[in-house]
Amino acid sequence: MALGIPLFRSAPMFALSVRQRRRVLVADLISTAVFPLAITGATAVVLEVTAQLPGPDALGPWSVLAYNGLFAAALLLAGVSADRAARTRFFAVGNIVVAATGVLSALAPDLLSLVALRTAAGVGAAMCAAGGSSMILAVYPPEERRRVYGYAGAVLGSSLALGPVVAQALMAIGGWPLVFVAPGAVAALAALATLGLPGLRSPEVSDDFDRAGAVLFGVTIAAAVTALGLGLGAGVPWWAPGGLVLVAVAGAIALVRVERRASDPAIPLDLLRIPAYRAYAVATGAFMGMLVVGLTVLPRLGSVQSMGSGESAVMLSLLTVPSTVLPLVAARLARRSARPLVTVALSACAVTALILQITDHPAALLVAAAVIGLCLGLTEGVPDGQALTYVPYHRGGAGAALFSTTRMSLETLTLAAATGIMAALGPSSGMAVAGAVCLVAGVIVHRSVPSRDT
Repeated sequence: MALGIPLFRSAPMFALSVRQRRRVLVADLISTAVFPLAITGATAVVLEVTAQLPGPDALGPWSVLAYNGLFAAALLLAGVSADRAARTRFFAVGNIVVAATGVLSALAPDLLSLVALRTAAGVGAAMCAAGGSSMILAVYPPEERRRVYGYAGAVLGSSLALGPVVAQALMAIGGWPLVFVAPGAVAALAALATLGLPGLRSPEVSDDFDRAGAVLFGVTIAAAVTALGLGLGAGVPWWAPGGLVLVAVAGAIALVRVERRASDPAIPLDLLRIPAYRAYAVATGAFMGMLVVGLTVLPRLGSVQSMGSGESAVMLSLLTVPSTVLPLVAARLARRSARPLVTVALSACAVTALILQITDHPAALLVAAAVIGLCLGLTEGVPDGQALTYVPYHRGGAGAALFSTTRMSLETLTLAAATGIMAALGPSSGMAVAGAVCLVAGVIVHRSVPSRDT
């Protein structure tokens, strides 16, 4: 192959009717809306749940950490499994798991039970994400995927923006149990949307399955993500993240040994060798890192400048609302100028973060939020759609899972590094970390993605 030029521009694997393809898309979009709400809602009710359910207080944050860690850990295994299974059935089972654990979480008798249920929910969410991407790549041709990912970006952006508001509303209506039930109900709708659809099982898969590699990869990612999530803050004993880091290192060493001997490795490293795929994965991680750091840092900077509640609300709206209304515009722009669009947006985020090191005036904060929000909105779903044009459709689940794992890992690393730097140098330095990551990602995209990327 010519370095960086897509190999996989062929037709979709399954020829479905227009109506059936729309049902596949609707099911995936419904499921996509669940993940941000599941995260923001669970985060919002940690204190209330910890206070009301019996069990050690230290278990409270694990209702979020367990979900995030298992989602990241199971994603690649779920992607490989989705490509080998009947895709719609696999996707439906994942949503049923999310629905069931959501209802059971609302009835959890203690914190330990809640954490166990959230762990299972993380696995179900990984099945939903990998299964949904595998379905989309199997039934939509490459020329239609930008539009599809534009819809997905709009749904994801809306869920991220509205998640905290919806979570607070659910708490006001029904308390913390409703925060777990509501995402489960939405997941149940996604499962119902697949009724009557073909199974979409691929005949083009190897009989070999590197289970050892997939499990070791999951253990390594779960340990690393959870260690970063714990950090070294107040109330966290040093041995907790330290022990998890050791587990991650041991898992990585064992994984390398297993993958060298496997005839069909679980980790699709050949995809990571494609420069454009790798670059777009880094770009998405950088954008998400900028978002999560911005959501943390900008309100703190506003508080230092005595910004009122109304101004703070406007600032957060400027940061998040563009992701709800611009992804479809982004999909149109990406048809001809995906690489410059992503590169310019990353550069603008980096410059904005630099300016915040010079001034943190309320007006500057509002402008910074608007610029970052615009960059995020105009690129929502673009790197995802571009990267997956480099993935063969019969490996869509694995390709999407590896992409998401890379994004989540970089996002988590960015937030962890920003948090550590802020503790020493103050809030604005957190934006500097996120900006530096965006700058590096922009250079990688510019150098790795061919100018004829379409």
